[in-house]
Amino acid sequence: MMDDFDASQGKSAGDLGREALWFTLHTIFAVLVLAVMVIAFWIAHTDPDAINPKILATVLAFFIPMVVGFIVMRIRPDNTAKYIWISAMLLFSIVCVWVLDLPTGNGLCEHCMAVEKLYRTFFDFSHGSGLMGGDGVLVGFWMPLSMIGYAIGAKFGLDS
Repeated sequence: MMDDFDASQGKSAGDLGREALWFTLHTIFAVLVLAVMVIAFWIAHTDPDAINPKILATVLAFFIPMVVGFIVMRIRPDNTAKYIWISAMLLFSIVCVWVLDLPTGNGLCEHCMAVEKLYRTFFDFSHGSGLMGGDGVLVGFWMPLSMIGYAIGAKFGLDS
């Protein structure tokens, strides 16, 4: 039965390689869009401890890559761009495992259980876990969110 399954769908190795390359490039492009946005916040000298800039950055981390993905797909259509949400899920999973392996000590998340440790590291703007040097929101939440936004924008760009 497994012999009848053709994973390549009749594509050559070169076609599969090009798809993998474009998948990687779209993923990197979505992260670069986020990096430009973070640099803009840094240039604006926003307070790193304030909640409102973090909420605004979260919204923008989704919508700006979505708009960019839409525009890129209108200029150069590529079917693999709408699947980079898979990169987001892989990145989020890897970072979750990394955070769960980080030791907790005296500090903000000394007696946290696994779910609370993840929540406070990635999603809590006011009482973070103190893990990852405070970069959990950037690496574990905004980066995957930007990839998901880019994939949604690419899907809309390809459909219209």
